[in-house]
Amino acid sequence: MTNRPDPTCFAHVTDWVFDLDNTLYPRHTNLFSQVDLNMTAYVSELLQMPGEEARKLQKELYRDYGTTLRGLMERYKVDPDDFLEKVHDIDYSWIEPDAALGEAIRTLPGRKFIFTNGNRSHAERAARQLGVLDHFDDIFDIVAAGLRPKPAKESYDLFLNLYTVVGPNAVMFEDLARNLTVPKELGMTTVLIVPRNLEPTYAEIWERDPGDEDHVDYVTDDLTAFLTEIRS
Repeated sequence: MTNRPDPTCFAHVTDWVFDLDNTLYPRHTNLFSQVDLNMTAYVSELLQMPGEEARKLQKELYRDYGTTLRGLMERYKVDPDDFLEKVHDIDYSWIEPDAALGEAIRTLPGRKFIFTNGNRSHAERAARQLGVLDHFDDIFDIVAAGLRPKPAKESYDLFLNLYTVVGPNAVMFEDLARNLTVPKELGMTTVLIVPRNLEPTYAEIWERDPGDEDHVDYVTDDLTAFLTEIRS
């Protein structure tokens, strides 16, 4: 599924910005399921509540604050470093190396960045396992964003200022449409990554983004093919 890109529409791009989870590696990898379970366990232990209650609260925090971490910080003064270390204690071998994606990213002209609501070590381990880490200029993580997750505008402003990125010269790839709203307002070209064949289980209800489609320029379920077509 792709609304096919016209390479001439990307000829001006000097900065390529990629989300990590469910964008660079596909959703069917299900790596986040490990993180998700770790977050539930963290909330359960922190607040001494049963797992079912902890999971319900975890998802409430995600909806209300953008990330579970932000909600835990606001409500319970949680140490972000402790949270990030524990929830990302996962098995990265679930990610299959993707040489074709690595080559597609390598040949893009200009700078390449990972912009993630996770932390740097998680992004490095995931991208290394995927086989694409060496093709990126830098990683902008939740710590660099001042612990303010996408889609907070402050996070994008910090990113643009840190790397002197000019919005109209950049493109952003994301799996959540709401995280493309601010980039579109900043003049960036926006690409939404969706699961292959739009499997009905691809997102739980709080992850859906009705009403955000106006901020999406392109939609694809094959990032490698999309990037390759841009360079054709």
